[in-house]
Amino acid sequence: MCFTKNSLTPQTNVTQVRAQLSGSHSQRRDAPADGGGQWRQKTDEQWRGQAQVREGERYEGRQHHGKETTPRGTCQTMCPARELRDRELQNCLHRFEMLAGTERDRKPRGDPFRAVKEYSRPAAGKDSTKPTDLRPPAVLLKTVCYLIDDIAASLHLQPWTEVYSFVFDRLRGVKQDMIIQRVSGLTCVAILERTENLSWLLDCYATGTGPHPNQEEMQALGLLYNLGSGRATQHIMELPKRLRSSPAVTLALSINRAFLERNPVRLLRLARRLNFLQSCALHRHLVAGGRDLLLIYSHGYSSRNCRFPLDELAQLLSLDTALAARLCQAYGVAVNQDNQLVFSKAAFTEPEQGKLHCKLYHNMVAEKQRDLSVRSIIHGCA
Repeated sequence: MCFTKNSLTPQTNVTQVRAQLSGSHSQRRDAPADGGGQWRQKTDEQWRGQAQVREGERYEGRQHHGKETTPRGTCQTMCPARELRDRELQNCLHRFEMLAGTERDRKPRGDPFRAVKEYSRPAAGKDSTKPTDLRPPAVLLKTVCYLIDDIAASLHLQPWTEVYSFVFDRLRGVKQDMIIQRVSGLTCVAILERTENLSWLLDCYATGTGPHPNQEEMQALGLLYNLGSGRATQHIMELPKRLRSSPAVTLALSINRAFLERNPVRLLRLARRLNFLQSCALHRHLVAGGRDLLLIYSHGYSSRNCRFPLDELAQLLSLDTALAARLCQAYGVAVNQDNQLVFSKAAFTEPEQGKLHCKLYHNMVAEKQRDLSVRSIIHGCA
């Protein structure tokens, strides 16, 4: 018996499959997302960004003794003059910050137009609230634009691992200055839309006033990243109807519904309509979606005489045939010499932790990147 694409209607013991899905769902919430296709636990801390709140609280105790107010930065350069001088003396300048022509000197000089304040961990006895060491919101926005457009998006700076490390550290420094000064408003939103602080950004949308032209895209990204989270779903449902009915949010809601209904076929089909950034947000859920699909098919097509075309499954998973075969074999689904799958509910197994990695699904995301540059990806939604 051979099934084609138009006859994917497996008949199975629905109660048994749901029970197995439910049991596995409760087990994998506590496991890492990249370990055997397990879902990452979606805690309140992930959704609300409590790590940022705790960091802010450390500074709050220093800012409000007596009648002191929140410090306001006066530094008008991307790197405070004192820090630049100290790092020159200590020979701690990054090569991206060195003044042209001094790179080979024993102690290179820093370029005040390229040097960026480093991230510094809060330490006892260290005053992090000096106005001359803090950059005001406008300078922080300028710094973020420089890091994105001139460093991350550069076609000449290599290798990418070094570029990423530099930008990541300096963006942490930006966030630190923002927390100390309690930056808010439209400038805060403009900064966060260009960085990785999504939970903080969504809070700004909720507590601030607009206009926020990029909010539809960001709200959709938040839900796609937190599929199945009751808090994330409730947040979306409480948005104004204009936002809730926008194309990006509507698609994210449909994917979230497919996830909650344990319908991996619909989830994977809807995922094809996502753009590159949306696919990145969904990426961490794809392994578990494939796992649920194979579990359902292992019950629905469990028969000695039943064969399922491997290329049909590969198309559904958006994988090439070889990767689809590897995925099936990892879950105990046999692939015969005719490239047909032999499903068996008794043979279905969970792969060992660490054996299966989400890199199988990187192509699904990479195909949508095509010729997009870092600059176009970021400024396409921010």
